[in-house]
Order: sequence, then structure tokens, then C-alpha cells
Amino acid sequence: MSEKRKSFTLYDVLLIVAGFFLVILLWQLRSLLLTLMISVVLAATITPFVDALEKLRFPRWLGVILFYLGFIGVLIIIGLLIGPSVSEQIQRLARRFPIYLENLGIAAENLAARVGITQLETIEQFFDLQALTNGLFRSSQKLVLRSFGVTFGILGAAINLILAVVISGYMAAGSKSLIRGLVSVFPQPWDERFEAQVIPISRRMGGYVQGRVLVSLILGIVITLALRVLGLSEFALALGTIAAFTNVIPFVGPVLGAVPALIVAIPQGGLTVVWVLLLFVIIQNLESYVLDPLLVGNTVKVHPFYQLLAVLGGTQVLGIIGAVIVPPWVAGITVVLENLYLRPKLLKEQGMGNREQAIVRSS
Repeated sequence: MSEKRKSFTLYDVLLIVAGFFLVILLWQLRSLLLTLMISVVLAATITPFVDALEKLRFPRWLGVILFYLGFIGVLIIIGLLIGPSVSEQIQRLARRFPIYLENLGIAAENLAARVGITQLETIEQFFDLQALTNGLFRSSQKLVLRSFGVTFGILGAAINLILAVVISGYMAAGSKSLIRGLVSVFPQPWDERFEAQVIPISRRMGGYVQGRVLVSLILGIVITLALRVLGLSEFALALGTIAAFTNVIPFVGPVLGAVPALIVAIPQGGLTVVWVLLLFVIIQNLESYVLDPLLVGNTVKVHPFYQLLAVLGGTQVLGIIGAVIVPPWVAGITVVLENLYLRPKLLKEQGMGNREQAIVRSS
């Protein structure tokens, strides 16, 4: 009995030591792991387009090249069409932003005076724009630094992004051989089971990214046109672009995109602010109850609560990059959880229930 206890204890110690060194190894390879995570998401996103080109008798490697060339071409065309206007509006907005913040402070003081708060010290303590701005700036800076910290700086992030694009191309072009080589590591019947999950995982991960990009593009166009109608045409294109980029991040992004537009609307008067606020409330509901269920939810099939946890957890660990790439990974993991655990468990429970009913009927 004592010998078994000693050997068991030694085995536990070895497992703990091995786990400790594994954690250290993964930490040292964190930049490579992040690159691989991004590569898998990109590969899952472009695979449907590569599959479509393959049906047209294009080799997969050529389909990957054509997709990326087409994507770069579209970005260049969009940049030539609206890039100069967006850049000029954003620079002008950055120069005027302190003035808009000052107007926001004046509006807050006027509102407080109407409510009955007349002590300026109380208003300044309650609504300290300088402290609020500095706090937001520091929070944003921490998120950006956390994103770059995983990849060892801006240069490392740029190199990792290029590597991710290249690796994703290899993954999409040689997906069949890669999958066969990966699942061959597992014993039977798990190799066949895991191989059967690859396509559903890829569809969910790719569908999530495709859906979010499409939703963000639609909302960016709608917000730009609506702000023009509401009298903010001077910065409509810049504000719509900001809202489109921030909307890629679920839940938090729409709020971040609404803040600059509301601040810019203050000099136009209270009625304009109300209309802009109403616009973003409508946009948020349109996204939550129409676009997301139609373009994202039907493909991803992940409860919004778990998507929110994925965004918050990804942001906490990896910064802005984590908020974008962790949710599609959660969507992919749910496929494995559903098909290899929850569904067999449900079938087993139903089988046991049917047997119990048969026993009751026979007795």
C-alpha cells in the first residue's frame, strides 16, 4: 500500500513539474502562438472563397493568391476613393476635439444649473473632463501596449501579421494534407472524430469573422449617411469609419463608436445630440436584433453571454487583438464541445430514458 502511495505521489510531482515547464515554454512561445491563432482565423475566413475558386478548376494555391490580390486591390481602391477625405476629417477632428470637450463641460454645467446644482466645485468633481480624458487615454494606451507586448512591439506586431497572412495562405492551400497529418496523431476512433469536426469548426470561425466584417461595413455606411442628414457632414465620413472599425469588437465597439459622434454633435445644439443618440440606439438595436442574428448568430450559434465573456477575456489577456480573435476561437471550440460531448451525452440520456420506459411498460 505504501509503495503504491509513494509511486502515485512521485507521478503527481512529475506531472506538476512537467506542467510548470510546459507553461514556461508556452509563455516563451506566446508570440508564435498568437500568430498561429490569427493564422487559423484568417485561414477559416478565406477558405470558402478558396473552395469556390477550386470548384472553378483553380488550384488551391492559386485561389489563395487570387483572393489576397483581390482583397489588397479592393483596399487600394477604397483607400483611393475615401482615404484622403477620411484622413483629412480625422486630422481636423483631432485638432478640434479639445474644443468639443470644452463645449461638453459647458453643456454639463448648464444642465447641472438647470437641475439645481450651483456649486462649480461639485460639478467639476463630478464631471472632470481632464481626468476623464486622461483616464480614457491611459486605458486605451494600456490596451494597445498589451496588444503589442505579446508581439514585442510595433515592428514585431507588423512582422507577426505578415507571417499570419502567409501561414494562413499555406493552411488554406494545403488544408487537406494538414488535417490528415494533424489527426493522424490521435488514436482510433478519435482521429476520425476530430477529422469530422474540422469543417464545422472552420465554418463557424470563418462565419463569425465574415459576419462581423459585413455587419461593420453596413453600419459604417448607414451611420455616415445618417450623420450627413443630421447636419454633421463635416465629419460624417470620419465618424462613420471610426464606428465601422470599432464595431468589429462585439458589445463594446458600438458604444466606443458612438462617443465621438455625440461629442461632435454638442455644438450643434441639444436637439442634434438627441437625434444622434437616437440614431446610435436604433443602430445598436438593428445590429443586436436583425444583423447579428441574421449574419453572425445563425452561423456561430454561441450565446451572446459567452461571446461577451470571450471579448472581455480576450481584451484582458491580449488587448484589442484578443477582443477580435478570441470570440471566433470560442465559436470553434463550441463545435467540439457540442459534437463530441454534449450531443453524445444527450443521446445516451435519451437512450437510458427509453430503456427505463420500456422496463416500466413491460412490468
